[in-house]
Formats: sequence, structure tokens, C-alpha cells
Amino acid sequence: MRVAIVRPMPNFSMDTYADGLIAGLTIVRPDWEITELVPHPADRRSRSIVLRAQKAYERFWRFPHAVAQQPADLVHIIDHSEAHIVRWVKKRGIPVVVTCHDLINFFYRDNLQGSVQVPFVSTGLWQRSVRGMSQANHVVTVSAVTAYDTTQLLDIDPSHITVVPNAVEPIFQPTTPQQTEALRQQQGASAETICLLNVGSNHPRKNLIAILQALASLVKQGLPVQFWKVSADFTDEQKAFIRDRALEPYIRYLGNPDKAALVKIYSAADVLVAPSLHEGFGLTLLEAMACGTPVITANCSAMPEVAGDAGILVDPNDSQAIANAVTHLHNDPAFYQSLVVKGLDRAKQFTWENTAAQVAQVYEQLLRANRDRTLPTVSMPLTQGRVSDRPTAISNL
Repeated sequence: MRVAIVRPMPNFSMDTYADGLIAGLTIVRPDWEITELVPHPADRRSRSIVLRAQKAYERFWRFPHAVAQQPADLVHIIDHSEAHIVRWVKKRGIPVVVTCHDLINFFYRDNLQGSVQVPFVSTGLWQRSVRGMSQANHVVTVSAVTAYDTTQLLDIDPSHITVVPNAVEPIFQPTTPQQTEALRQQQGASAETICLLNVGSNHPRKNLIAILQALASLVKQGLPVQFWKVSADFTDEQKAFIRDRALEPYIRYLGNPDKAALVKIYSAADVLVAPSLHEGFGLTLLEAMACGTPVITANCSAMPEVAGDAGILVDPNDSQAIANAVTHLHNDPAFYQSLVVKGLDRAKQFTWENTAAQVAQVYEQLLRANRDRTLPTVSMPLTQGRVSDRPTAISNL
């Protein structure tokens, strides 16, 4: 089988997904021919009208045309934001699969603010692109929640959707006690310090304000605590909250480390706190659990699917519940250790080989349907429940 994997312009999250999926496919289907198609990169930070026009030409004309001309038995577009390419490929009668990671921009209209030059135009183009999924032969979603959103927002038949969860990279695993101690000392954290960690953007849906409120409560209780922030720095509003509550001594911003350094940070932290209001999946939960770090996360959206019974689920709007969960972990070492063990075991289930094997089954059923010319689409059960029902957890990986 010849499979063409269509990548977007360089993007950390999408590159991680594409790299993991391709690596998994080469293991589970070693006789397949996998071709990677990548558009010419563009500087997203440039304000040049000429460069932005070239980027639009590349993304919406030259690259889709090149994809449509690629010899392949099946095309897999791994980023839903590039689903406009479906319309080009379908003209040739080649089966097309699209992976939908989330539809957050429908819920948070300002999600693109700060990341693009003209948010109004970019939002319109994004919506037109993702609606191309309705013409795909099949849609793979990374969570049951995203499958539900895809059905509700894009009116895609549930039988055209299969839930295949993301996976965690092998590099994420516990580091040595010496490495952990060295990093904690570097940050001025003693063995008694409770080191809380959050990894990700500073968008309002990430709910950093609830973490800061919980931190203020823990400080007020007199607990030895530090909050480590990785990836995006705090917003001006969040920094004002930190100043007003005099929380500066209890916070460390650790920047944007590479994966090797991030693994050390996960392992050195005591708890990952991720009370997001909305996630398409929640990969940081898996990464933390794979490093032996318990997680406190939200009881909504896709987080329960990822954490299962290996994390503490709280109301993300209740900052005191977050603080109480931290206190519980601190005061109950046996419970803490049980979450470490559960997290390590759960993370082991989310491998790229498992993900690739499930995606490969989608490919094979599509090709059989295409050959027979009797089945217009694939009818496959969701990993958990029906899309028409609000999902809760992925249980069969």
C-alpha cells in the first residue's frame, strides 16, 4: 500500500503527531510505502505582505495541487486545519483520511489572537478549511470529546469517525534521583518543597488563573510550595495577579526547554496541575504520568479520557478544590505513590505502535470499501460509546 502523509507547515504539535504515527506505521506495517508531503515553510512572524501572500499561495494552491498529483492509494491529512486539501484529492477518487485534534477555535473565538497577523481573516480561513473534513472518507479524532464536537459542529456522520488516541514518546520516562535533585536545587527547592508544574500556553482556556488562586491558598496555609511554568510565559493580567498577591517568590518561569530538559522538569516536579477548561486531548498529562509525576486535572472535556483513574479530577472552576488536591497528595504519601504507579501503567498503554495499528485498520477498511465500490464510507465503532452521546473516557486502547 502507498500512503501519503500530508503534513502542515512546521508546527511542534503536528510534527510530533506525524513523526509518531509514521514511526508506528513502519513497525506495524513494514511492507507499506509511506510518503511524507510537506509544504514549503514560511516565516509566520513576518509582517511582509509579499511573504504572507506567498504563504497563502503555497498553502491554498500550490501544495494542495501537488498533493492531488501524488501517486498514492490513500492520503492522510494529519492536521484538520489543512482539511481544505480534501477537496483537491477527492477529485481523483483517492480515499482521504483527516485527523481532527480539536475544534477549540469554534468555542474560543479569540484563540488565534496573538498567533496570527490578521485574526479575523485567519479565523475565516480556518473554519473553511476544517469544514473540508465533511468531504473526507473518514475522520480520525484523538478523543471521544473531539469526535462529539466534530459531529455536533460539522454535522459529520458518527459512522465516518473513529477515535484513536494520541501517544506519548518513549523519551518521557523517570530520570535518576541525582538528576531530579540537581534540578530542584537549581530552582531553590528543598526536599520538602511541593513543586507544582504546568506546561503549555497561557490562553484563558488553560485556566492558569485557577492555579495561581490555588497557589495563593497554599501559601496562605504555610505550605512550602513552588509553581513552575513551562512554555508560554504569564500574560500581563496573570503577572498583575502574581504581583498583587506577592507570589513572585513562589514562582519560577522555566521557558521553552527542549524535550530532554522537559523530561527532567517533569520528573523533578511533584505534581502536574492542568485544570484546562477545554482540550482536544491533553498530552501533557500522559507525559507527566510517563515520568512518574501525578496529575491534577479537570473533570471535563478530554482530560478524564486521558487521566482515567490515574489522576485527580477536579472542577476546574474551583481553585480551592485544586489546592485541596495538592494538600491531599502532600499529606498522604501512600496515595501519592499509588498515583505514581497508576500513572506509569496508564502511560504505557498509549504507544505510537497502538495508535498506528488502529489508524492502519482505518486505511485498510477504506481501501476495501473503495475497491468494492459498494461501501461509500467506513462504518467503525467508536472507541467509547456513540458520538451522539457525551463521551467520558477512552477505555479500550
